[in-house]
Amino acid sequence: MSFLLPKLTCKREVDQAIKSVAEKVLVLRFGRDNDALATLFSSCLSLIVIHLSHFFQLAKTAHDLSKMAVIYLVDVNNVPVYTQYFDISYIPSTVFFFNGQHMKVDYGSPDHTKFVGSFKTKQDFIDLIEVIYRGAMRGKLIVRSPIDPNNIPKYDLLYQGI
Repeated sequence: MSFLLPKLTCKREVDQAIKSVAEKVLVLRFGRDNDALATLFSSCLSLIVIHLSHFFQLAKTAHDLSKMAVIYLVDVNNVPVYTQYFDISYIPSTVFFFNGQHMKVDYGSPDHTKFVGSFKTKQDFIDLIEVIYRGAMRGKLIVRSPIDPNNIPKYDLLYQGI
């Protein structure tokens, strides 16, 4: 499925994207290259539909948001430094940057560094990018998520209570 969106294959490429994408939101979607194949061979049809729809949502939205955002796929196995730094324990996870600055988003959860899971709708993703873009243009480093809390996947932090 990675043929739909450009991939960053090593730490150097991720570093270059963070440094070079200017005046746009940089979206890094962390996952695994072999996720689509593993999911396709899964016995659960609903997982296949959810996984594929997430890829297609991002790919379709990339063109719609081309004036505000650049979207890349990053294989967690190729960039262990970033996987560890952002504590990518669940995939997919999506991290946002603007002009080299890590943009944080208050999703109403303890972790503001990344969006964990798939976006429920294309519009949720578009709204989030617009809010991040507008906030970043005003100099903010953290914004409040416009996504309905019911559409945000729930998970427990692995390092909670340490």
